[in-house]
Amino acid sequence: MTERRRPMRRLGDLLPDLAGSLGLTEELQLSRAMASWERLLGEHVPAASGSSTLLAVRPPTLIVSADSPIVAQELTLRSDQLLSAFASAPGGSRLLELRVSLRPRAGGPPGDRSPRGGV
Repeated sequence: MTERRRPMRRLGDLLPDLAGSLGLTEELQLSRAMASWERLLGEHVPAASGSSTLLAVRPPTLIVSADSPIVAQELTLRSDQLLSAFASAPGGSRLLELRVSLRPRAGGPPGDRSPRGGV
């Protein structure tokens, strides 16, 4: 008996359909946008990498957090560059405004990256 196999597909190609059937399309889109934000920060503002998180995409605004005032200022100064990079990133979209919210990490001084907030 000959068994017909379906052609192999990449898991990443299956996720959008699966997410849609589970009602998780928005969550998948946000996850992709968050991953894109992390990558573009590493490329365009390496000093801010790990100190900023994408919070929401609310067209026409991209809302991100910053751990310290200096990171918030750097992101604001580079907003045009970051928005342009985000528009061409996988999971990104063309937006007009970058809104930066200052949210220091809990347990330590702003900008402290140690796990317990100490040295």
